[in-house]
Amino acid sequence: MAEFTMELSEDQRGVRDWIHGFAAEVMRPAAAEWDEREEFPWPVVQEAARIGLYSLDFYAQQFFDPTGLGIPMAMEELFWGDAGLGLAITGTGLAAIGVLTNGTEEQIGTWLPQMYGDADDVKIAAFCSSEPDAGSDVSAMRTRAVYDEAKDEWVLNGTKTWATNGGIANVHVVVAVVDPGLGARGHASFIVPPGTKGLSQGQKFKKHGIRASHTAEVVLDGVRLPGHCLLGGKEKLDERLARARERVRTGGARTHNAAMATFEASRPTVGAQAVGIARAAYEVALDYAQTRVQFGRPVIDNQGVAFQLADMRTRIDAARLLVWRASWMATAGKPFTSAEGSMSKLFAGETAKAVTAQAMQILGGNGYTREYPVERMHRDAAIYTIFEGTSEIQRLVIARTISDVPIR
Repeated sequence: MAEFTMELSEDQRGVRDWIHGFAAEVMRPAAAEWDEREEFPWPVVQEAARIGLYSLDFYAQQFFDPTGLGIPMAMEELFWGDAGLGLAITGTGLAAIGVLTNGTEEQIGTWLPQMYGDADDVKIAAFCSSEPDAGSDVSAMRTRAVYDEAKDEWVLNGTKTWATNGGIANVHVVVAVVDPGLGARGHASFIVPPGTKGLSQGQKFKKHGIRASHTAEVVLDGVRLPGHCLLGGKEKLDERLARARERVRTGGARTHNAAMATFEASRPTVGAQAVGIARAAYEVALDYAQTRVQFGRPVIDNQGVAFQLADMRTRIDAARLLVWRASWMATAGKPFTSAEGSMSKLFAGETAKAVTAQAMQILGGNGYTREYPVERMHRDAAIYTIFEGTSEIQRLVIARTISDVPIR
């Protein structure tokens, strides 16, 4: 187990600088165009795949970094480049985490490569959990998975919403209800292979921010899946459901939930993305304040502006430290006894929203136009207090964890 450190190794710095170069040279020049087009940026993802940045091997290397800092470091640099393009490049990761968290070794080896493809044939994947009436309240999920024992098949029906890459993905990972009587304890995750009949894209959403990332509904109408598409397998599911039924009967503790396990594992990663957006906006504001002359002097000479920049930098560094701590703890196998994963996502998301707003203020009227990137960054940052658990849900998770009280 690596000791916690704030000093990146020479290899880590090399990877960081390589990603930063891609973000500066490929992502930033293309960011405004794809934001306006509101289309999935296949050419940018293709270029990332060509250099090995969008690949299973790259993410595996970062995921198994013994310090835990490989993934958050990569996320910060990509989202410093642009959040919409960054999410297009990294959106497959949530589905991959879903398989890594819940799948067998055979399922991991079979499906992860199909989520990424290769440089000549790029693929993407989608994680489908939220529903029109079940966002933060996962217990309200209605998508059903019914087992057809005679054929060893699962039949899925329902509608998913807010799915990144939904409908255009090669592989979909779908969370569904297998035992309605157990509420959130009765969920399981399924792989929907490419070309499966009954899966279609519903509404594609036109969003306030992260517009280069494809977000849509996914409709499941009589989708039939072989038994081996149940992540973890039937035997493991039956054992888990039996434990859950016993705990319901006796009033015991909660059991594993497929969707929540995926989100908990990804929260520091999402926090790192928010740090990247905040840092990008801060750098634009700092440069502007140093070069913009008003009343005969640079605007940074005014305490009111300088103090804002001091606060922005302080919050960014604090958010990064929370993200790095949670990432190191997860890699080191240390439990989140105070909901450290939720802490990192909460603070980083709120920081991105606040810092981008302050950056717009420092730029004044220019910050409100699309001639400068902070307007786009501010729109992109807004989602970080909403998706993968709203700020309110993060506070609920933290409060329940530190108090051991079922706060509602």
